[in-house]
Amino acid sequence: MIKAAIFDLDGLLIDSEPLWREVEVKVFNSLGAPVTYDMLDETHGRREDELILYWYNKFPWNGPTIQEIEQRVYKEVLALVAEKGEPKSGVYEILEFFSTKRVKFAIASSSSMSFIKAVIEKFNIEKYFEVLHSGEFEEFGKPHPAVYLTTLEKLGVNAEDAIAFEDSLNGIKAAKAANISCIAIPKEEDLRDEKFQIADYILSSLADFDESMWEKVNR
Repeated sequence: MIKAAIFDLDGLLIDSEPLWREVEVKVFNSLGAPVTYDMLDETHGRREDELILYWYNKFPWNGPTIQEIEQRVYKEVLALVAEKGEPKSGVYEILEFFSTKRVKFAIASSSSMSFIKAVIEKFNIEKYFEVLHSGEFEEFGKPHPAVYLTTLEKLGVNAEDAIAFEDSLNGIKAAKAANISCIAIPKEEDLRDEKFQIADYILSSLADFDESMWEKVNR
């Protein structure tokens, strides 16, 4: 029986991917690293410090440290979220749906805790979540399962009694590595990508989760 629903954040609850890419491309290019929007697909779903290190290894630059760049990126993205961040389709509906099922809620995200809190406060959904956990507190980010394993521990729920919602391949891998059933909500252009078949179910939107899906995940 499902006792907990665990949600990723970026690209799942908030359409933040364009905001991250806008800032990351600007910052990397200012450092002389010729990273493009399309190239950022390679690091989709990674923790920000790991993402920055990945591109540093490809295009080494002189100057600011990884930590300094990470702080700059977060500051600029948070400003964009406050200005134009919008919830993804179905966010409020799925939270209300699961509330009727009396399950626990958690966020397990690669983003920083400050970013997580900024988003849920902007959308006024903080009341739903019993646990907020950031990959910044783990040694390894997604696709390593650490962020999910800690979230399960904080919830006091076994993996077989939880369901995860993810939009990225790295996130799906992390959930599955933690032995949690995972529902993928990928970008529209990735819906038919065979790599996402490792998820237990694939939906085009959170709004597509309904009573019939609830019965499926509880079999």
